[in-house]
Amino acid sequence: MRIEGIIWLDSIVEKIERRHRLTASEVEEVLSGKPRFRDVEKGARKGENVYSAIGRTHAGRSLIVFFVHKARTHDALIISARAPSRRERKL
Repeated sequence: MRIEGIIWLDSIVEKIERRHRLTASEVEEVLSGKPRFRDVEKGARKGENVYSAIGRTHAGRSLIVFFVHKARTHDALIISARAPSRRERKL
């Protein structure tokens, strides 16, 4: 999957910092590395499906990132990010 840009909403940045103790730069590290992508669900709009990406930060922290992939622009609109469960790590 090709991701050319990342779209951040202020409310999402605040949520992942407050609830999951993650930074936006950690999420960007995961997406710029070699994460494993998985289709989560079809989006409400054509060409905007929801995906997850599991990968590691430069410091070795494992994260799962949920995002809407905008097929036309190859941008990722971040929905959430957190530490993956054991089950999710195995997928």
